[in-house]
Amino acid sequence: MDIPVTDQHDGFSDYGSDFTPDEEEILNALLHIPEDNGPSRDPDLLLKDIEGEEGPRGARVPRREGQQRPEYPSLLLSKTRTTIQLHGDNHHSANIESRESQESRFERESSVSIEAPPSPKPEVQDLRSPLERFRTKPKKALSVTDLISPSWCELQYWFILTKQGKKRRTPAMKQGSAVHQVLEDQVHMTVAVDIASKEEAWGLRIWNVIQGLKTLRDTGMTRELEIWGVVDGLVVNGVIDELSYICPEPKLEEAEENRKTAQGMPAADQRTITDFLGPSTLESDGTGLLNKLRSSLPEKISKIYITDVKTRGTKSIPKAPSFRPTLMQLMLYHRILSDLATNKVNADVVFDRYELQAEMSFSDGFIAQIGSLNEDDFQALDDPSNTQDSAPPSSQDSMTVILAHNSLRKLWTLMMQEFARTFSAGAKSIGDVLKAEYRTPTDGAILGSKTFLYDDKVMQDYLDSEMRWWKGERAAEGVCVEEAYKCRTCDFFDECSWRRNKIEEATLKMRERKSSVV
Repeated sequence: MDIPVTDQHDGFSDYGSDFTPDEEEILNALLHIPEDNGPSRDPDLLLKDIEGEEGPRGARVPRREGQQRPEYPSLLLSKTRTTIQLHGDNHHSANIESRESQESRFERESSVSIEAPPSPKPEVQDLRSPLERFRTKPKKALSVTDLISPSWCELQYWFILTKQGKKRRTPAMKQGSAVHQVLEDQVHMTVAVDIASKEEAWGLRIWNVIQGLKTLRDTGMTRELEIWGVVDGLVVNGVIDELSYICPEPKLEEAEENRKTAQGMPAADQRTITDFLGPSTLESDGTGLLNKLRSSLPEKISKIYITDVKTRGTKSIPKAPSFRPTLMQLMLYHRILSDLATNKVNADVVFDRYELQAEMSFSDGFIAQIGSLNEDDFQALDDPSNTQDSAPPSSQDSMTVILAHNSLRKLWTLMMQEFARTFSAGAKSIGDVLKAEYRTPTDGAILGSKTFLYDDKVMQDYLDSEMRWWKGERAAEGVCVEEAYKCRTCDFFDECSWRRNKIEEATLKMRERKSSVV
């Protein structure tokens, strides 16, 4: 099934070419030597790291109506923060100092430098798979970045892993991080929290997901929602830029629903009777019960839609195949979020991968800090004079909640309950229309957007291919000749044997064609 993406084909082919009359120009692109520090044609498409092991060091509190929201001019100002200071030798500060000094919330990767010191001895070839070398304990787990970056160029990502350990942060990436921070601050406030163990650091991450899901239900939107999933038996971590109840392109969704209806398939947002009762129950209850249930079923489900925000130094929106990394990134978010919405992610697999003690109780200091959060919000919800229809009543405050879920396992269970509450129809609650939104890095102005439909087969085929590379079942591949423009901004231009081989192939093919004409 083709994925309907605006401008998906832009003069390039994903299936190779027999060379056109412009083949000499293509060869020149392969031979082109980039200028030092020259501008990148697609600076935002060299995907930045979007998740990692350290996680947030602050707790998120929903921003209530009437509170001042940061605007984009504040990108030049230091981040205002609320600090909770606890004393004790076992606590280390986790305060967020300023926006300029803060690593991006979705670039939280604590990779260990892999580059070896210079040695006069010849380097011994390491025959281990990329997974064994770079993503096996005690090294970090796989991330969405790891699975998506190779869609730009596998060979480039291989060079990054082997020579740099992780992607180097560029000024453009830092500007993009600042834009994302402003967008997040419009929805959440961050309160610094001190942590005493990696279990508490993870407890904070899970707590922030719980708050993010509540914010989504209460306000219709949440940003920077961290997710964990399992792909081919391996834990994968990611951070979704935005979730909301607003469909980014209703016409595209309607066309897809009409297509499914024409094929005799139920609409994605149409609940079936088996969603409420199992098939065996329906068979035994007879026609009367079926008719009664049909009359009481709601026609529509309030679906939730995924958006990814990209900053871009040029005013144009990327075209295929440059858009491929973002396309795959959004579909992978959809896949992982669907697994969480249907409680398919095994907590023990996650805890074991990160070597966490799931039953260990949190410290008194951590409980005190988390317990002091959201106090005003819960009081406002319990206040009988509060007439806001969007806020459901609550009889629990943060202290009650954290005391009742005083370990990672209990907190994970609470998080899954929040997923079930938020995605009441499971995977059907997640809209298939995915959106990539492009903004300027200076003031966050929207340049435009692209929308497309989730395709499970395309996603699975891509993951199968990439996991074969990660597991060492095949070698990394470079770009095809039609995508040679990517080589112009690659840091590994001079040492890329794939590029040199392509040059030789193109040269030989041109000579053979010219000799046949003569």
